[in-house]
Amino acid sequence: MKLFKKIMVIIFILVIALFNCKKKTTIEGGKVTNNGKPFKILHVMSYHAPYEWTDEQLRGFQEALADVDAEYNVFQMQTDIKSKEEEKLESGKAARDLFDSYKPDLVYTNDDNAQKYFAKYFINNAVPFVFSAVNSDAKDYGYVGSTNMAGVQEQEHILPSINFITKIKPSIKKITVLTDNDATWPRVIDRIKNISKDLKDVTITIVDPISKFADFKKKMMELQKTTDAICYLGVFRFQDEKGVNVPLMDVQKWIAENSKVPDFSFWGDRVMKGTLCSVTVSGYEQGLAAGKIARGILVDKKKASDFPFEPTVKGVPTINLARAKKLGITIDSEILLTANVIEKFAWEN
Repeated sequence: MKLFKKIMVIIFILVIALFNCKKKTTIEGGKVTNNGKPFKILHVMSYHAPYEWTDEQLRGFQEALADVDAEYNVFQMQTDIKSKEEEKLESGKAARDLFDSYKPDLVYTNDDNAQKYFAKYFINNAVPFVFSAVNSDAKDYGYVGSTNMAGVQEQEHILPSINFITKIKPSIKKITVLTDNDATWPRVIDRIKNISKDLKDVTITIVDPISKFADFKKKMMELQKTTDAICYLGVFRFQDEKGVNVPLMDVQKWIAENSKVPDFSFWGDRVMKGTLCSVTVSGYEQGLAAGKIARGILVDKKKASDFPFEPTVKGVPTINLARAKKLGITIDSEILLTANVIEKFAWEN
């Protein structure tokens, strides 16, 4: 009996040693490896590439893992291009199939649709998941209390952006919020409503989500005489007469050519494509923060549940001078000195 116990103890010690060996990280060629092999990272993006917002997130993520030997398998869900719900469901299924065949060591997802159609199916899976740029609350997807989900919430710089555009044009008193019907935006609208309660000199009106590009253009023409500024949330899910999503660049170009109302949003890529201004959410900072979490999991062997769901806090004042010129707005030199300045419309480059 004593011999049997000794044998069982030895077996237990060997199993633990083998388990730890499999989890071991080593340094080779100045890079942290997964027991001599690259870490396999599956990156599932909600949208498509090339697209500055998604590209910058991945760049930041990879920067945080610069000293880690990793191979990346990138899957583009393209939910900003695909207009039908069944197409999004199919894309989510394809991403889940890729997960099963690729067998990653970690999954990096960004934006809400990658959570809705893909990541939420893997709650409490043995593989850790890290997200960035999620507008909805983590609890909306069931991530709070999970063992394998971690990530970075996207917190728009709503009040700073309002303050920025009213500094550019102090006469602004009425702001109208426009958006498409993407599932990303309800939580953002809730945050705007919350902040609007405390505004003293500015009133905010939120228009019901719009699905058709023709309806969007009609509403824009109405707003030319009834509002002082327009805030754009989603503008890439407007459908044309054939039910196909109108490309973001086409929407932004139409706005620049047809609207005389100062506008703002919360993302730098929108300003590059013609929106007047924003205190931007940085895609790079979102990805960098997510990458640091991933490094903590892969290299430092922390648990995903060790990391709180928190937003990045850095916002960058950004202004498009071409749009300002088209609107007949002269920008104060003090503003230009403290902002990221874009001189042309994206379609002019």
